Amino acid sequence: MIKCKTCNLPETYETIEFNKKGGCNICHSNINLKKKINWNKRFKELIKIINLYKDKYEYDCIVPFSGGKDSTFQLYTIIKKLNLKPLVVRFNHGFLRPKTIENTNRTLKKLGADIIDFTPNWNIVKLLMSESFKRKTDFCWHCHTGIYSYPIRMAIKLNVPLIIWGEPLAEMSAYYKYDEIEEEDEEKFNKVRNLGISSSDMKGMLTASGYKFDARDLLPYEFPDYSEYKKNKIKSINLGNYIKWDYNKNVNLIKKELGWQSDELEGVPDIANPFSSKIECYMQGTRDYIKYLKRGYSRISQNMASELRNKNISIEKARKLIQSEGKVPPSLKIFLKFTNLKEKEFNNIVKESTVYPHKFKPSTVKAKKTSDFDQWYKE
Repeated sequence: MIKCKTCNLPETYETIEFNKKGGCNICHSNINLKKKINWNKRFKELIKIINLYKDKYEYDCIVPFSGGKDSTFQLYTIIKKLNLKPLVVRFNHGFLRPKTIENTNRTLKKLGADIIDFTPNWNIVKLLMSESFKRKTDFCWHCHTGIYSYPIRMAIKLNVPLIIWGEPLAEMSAYYKYDEIEEEDEEKFNKVRNLGISSSDMKGMLTASGYKFDARDLLPYEFPDYSEYKKNKIKSINLGNYIKWDYNKNVNLIKKELGWQSDELEGVPDIANPFSSKIECYMQGTRDYIKYLKRGYSRISQNMASELRNKNISIEKARKLIQSEGKVPPSLKIFLKFTNLKEKEFNNIVKESTVYPHKFKPSTVKAKKTSDFDQWYKE
């Protein structure tokens, strides 16, 4: 399998393309284009945007929030550095881990912020997980869509038109180049977030599968009507387009200033998750395992790619860590129970979506349980 000579990501990675020298487009964007950006000028542009909204509404902005490293850093920056009064909006996807909840409570108390914490109908969530997994071998449709549509729906409902998100997609993919300004609008929602399945599509799929549901249950996952978006003059930006993003520095800052704590990540040695990626969701291990079965890489490869681009690790050491990818996560049994699938059915579905030239091969090696495993909700 062809891999980037700099970041070691394989040809099966989403959006990757290689140049004649063996480098990839993600590295080019992350290293070359990122260096050329005038961050002082970008920050001034951010201030200009903020000044259009500051002190003109009940809240200066909405901050979508998970409690992970990126949203915690963005909330800290918005309150402490930009002196804004935000409304924090969290879409609780149903899999928040105990330490994430502790981190969130501590962060909100230390920073001082109002929060709307929305948890959707769990029975509907399970239907959406099952349907999106069978259709796209990605059970996170409800998460992808809910996290990005619900805060925008709240912005319209509460008349808080400025929404400030966190990292740019260019940090880990090539959906956008680093010198592009991303906006979390309907175009990006349909291009990246919803897996190519609209809310209307999902209604039809659930109906075809014989599921009983109320169409109103899907509203949290539906991007607002374009006319409402424009009428309310929604401005939905990424902080990482205006402030240079550095995972390690950001994590060190929130640990120091907020007492934010890292956690184990299922199937990933601590040394292979230096900037505490994706620790907030207890289904992440299963999601990474599916990615490994389909494409031959998972979270360790992605983390190491970032570390290699930033010259924080040697390629030899990174490759050694990557060899531990692909272990069966304990959370898989929980997922199978939620979706009423047998492991054989699960494997057959994933096998059909294997990306060439990777060869599908389920693992027989099991990852160890994390210390909070017994606290995760199970059925």
